Amino acid sequence: MQIGIDITPAIYHRGVSRYTVNLAKSLSRENEVALSLFGSSLRQRNYLQKVADNIIGNSNMNITNSSSCAKILPYPQKILNQMWRLGINPVSKHLKKLNLFHSWDWQQPPDKNIPIVSTIHDLAILKFPETAHPGIAKSHQISWDQLRKNKSHIIAVSRTTKKDIMDLLGFPSYMVHVVHEALPEEFKQVSDLITEEIALTIKNKFQLIKPYIFFVGTREPRKNLIRLIEAWQPFAKNYDLIIAGSEGWDQIEEKSKQFIHLPRFLGRVSDKELSVLYSYASVFAYPSLYEGFGLPILESFYLGTPVLTSNNSGMMEVAGNAAELIDPNSAEDISKGLEKILNENKSEQQMRMQRMIIRQQMFDWKKVARETIDVYKRAIEDFEL
Repeated sequence: MQIGIDITPAIYHRGVSRYTVNLAKSLSRENEVALSLFGSSLRQRNYLQKVADNIIGNSNMNITNSSSCAKILPYPQKILNQMWRLGINPVSKHLKKLNLFHSWDWQQPPDKNIPIVSTIHDLAILKFPETAHPGIAKSHQISWDQLRKNKSHIIAVSRTTKKDIMDLLGFPSYMVHVVHEALPEEFKQVSDLITEEIALTIKNKFQLIKPYIFFVGTREPRKNLIRLIEAWQPFAKNYDLIIAGSEGWDQIEEKSKQFIHLPRFLGRVSDKELSVLYSYASVFAYPSLYEGFGLPILESFYLGTPVLTSNNSGMMEVAGNAAELIDPNSAEDISKGLEKILNENKSEQQMRMQRMIIRQQMFDWKKVARETIDVYKRAIEDFEL
């Protein structure tokens, strides 16, 4: 199959970026697929080309010239979006003889001669509209409407996301396919190369002297940090609460001042720093109100740190029986969950570790690639009917 995939999300350095790059790498190693890469950016065109070269370099494809299977256009996303909405500059103009194009849910190409498959990671924009920028919400809605109009098949990264797509976007069940994500290869590679010297340097940088409970993620209301801070108060004498991740729009630093004990906010950290922060944490706490998947849970499992997370949405699907599941709407329940993990004896810790290892190994990129190819086949068959 001649498959095109949009790798533009790579420029945003978020969960969708890691998914896109890892999926493309995995697909490029499958013999059933001849993969062509597409992207567009003005300021980060060179970066996207490097991403494309890296994907090709890690593939099974015998290619001497990467430009023959990668087309990176010099247009900002806003301009390309306007072109596509006017039916101008279709993907098939640049990538020839495609059987299918895999888009991302931010924008859709105007091509009518090939089937389109798109991945939707979550519908937080619809479930928590107060957290979404109006312009971003509008762009997503236009994209979803186009996918529905074109009868495109959709990949959902969890059963929760599939249900949301059916309930909130009106897609029929047979057009929405659950394909779980997996732990990004680059996270494994970075983590496996952490030496004692590197770990010590990072521990000193962040002054990781006292035991701590750890959280990572963009700080927005659905991450439920205010309840986590409240739940942590009884443990603050013996454990710090360290919060890493980009500053969002929940004003949590200001709101946290109502409590006696204050958490430590680190801001955005590097992959090396993140790996060390996971590794030395007593608990990774992820009590979000809603997640389409919950990749940080797998990251924590990989590094052997016990996880407390919510008993809903994609988090429960990822964590299974390996994490301590709590009601995210109750600070008291979060606190009880923290207490249980922190007071586990050695035997209980070993049993939890075994469950974490087993759970983490259930999510594999080769499996993701094979299941994604099955979706492509279904979409091509339906398009040809």
